[in-house]
Amino acid sequence: MSLSPEFHDIAKRVNNWGRWGADDEIGTLNLVTDEVVRAAAAEIRSGRRVPLALPLKEDGVQVGMIPGRINPLHTMVQINQEIFGPGTVACSDDAVTMGLQAGTHWDALTHVSHSGRIYNGRPASSITAHGRAEFSGIDKAGPIVSRGVLLDVARAKGLDRLPGGHAVTPEDLSEAEEFGGVTVRAGDIVLVRTGQVQVYLAGDKHAYGFPSPGLSIRTPEWFHARDVAAVANDTLTFEIFPPENEDLWLPVHALDLVEMGMHQGQNWNLEKLSTACAEEGRYAFLLSAMPEPFVGAVGTPVAPVAVL
Repeated sequence: MSLSPEFHDIAKRVNNWGRWGADDEIGTLNLVTDEVVRAAAAEIRSGRRVPLALPLKEDGVQVGMIPGRINPLHTMVQINQEIFGPGTVACSDDAVTMGLQAGTHWDALTHVSHSGRIYNGRPASSITAHGRAEFSGIDKAGPIVSRGVLLDVARAKGLDRLPGGHAVTPEDLSEAEEFGGVTVRAGDIVLVRTGQVQVYLAGDKHAYGFPSPGLSIRTPEWFHARDVAAVANDTLTFEIFPPENEDLWLPVHALDLVEMGMHQGQNWNLEKLSTACAEEGRYAFLLSAMPEPFVGAVGTPVAPVAVL
């Protein structure tokens, strides 16, 4: 099934190919300038630190829906081993096998393609089994530190959690912006809270993924108009799942990553942040969300921290 005329119309309006030059590999992260980071540091008032990552464990969020995206398999490879001889200091070591997007993660711009292309018009064939992502691998993103803004869509509507069939619209984002008394500005990293991660935290992994609220196909234009640097939320699929249009799967991924060049994150735990922002009466903070720099990877685990 080919992509719809609606998709292509939106793609033309949000396309950033060539905006930062033909050689650009990081897209909207170019908007995070030194000036933006200095201004973000000024958001720190109480020093309260809020972790946003889910624990990495074998009983994680993955249920097998995406082939190969396995939860962490954690193995001890040595335990109290005196590797330099009897009576010397003993060492313990461990190893992990996991899908890089199994838990709280960033999608690289190469995570999806459409019409044979990835961000900035490069061929999707530049991603290979041995060479991995030749362009725009997650290692190219560098440090992701900027002003974070929580758009608490659920709390703005007086809800603990949005219903599974709720497509978060631009109007919802503007409502949450007004609710938080904050204005999203160029270079911000926007965190969209639906409350859906509560389902996983309560122990129902299958219901966490399906049905799930998430971003509507209309939201990329809202982010593009505000020059947002990156977006993350508290769901498995980022966008609403099942999709708004049954014949159009992952359109928001394609618009954000391929057309706009905007990194996106999933499985972020925004519950404690929602409480902290409500208690402090402010919804902007310094956000540190450094990607693990796996060379050529199309995604990576991240342990973000919001500092209020």
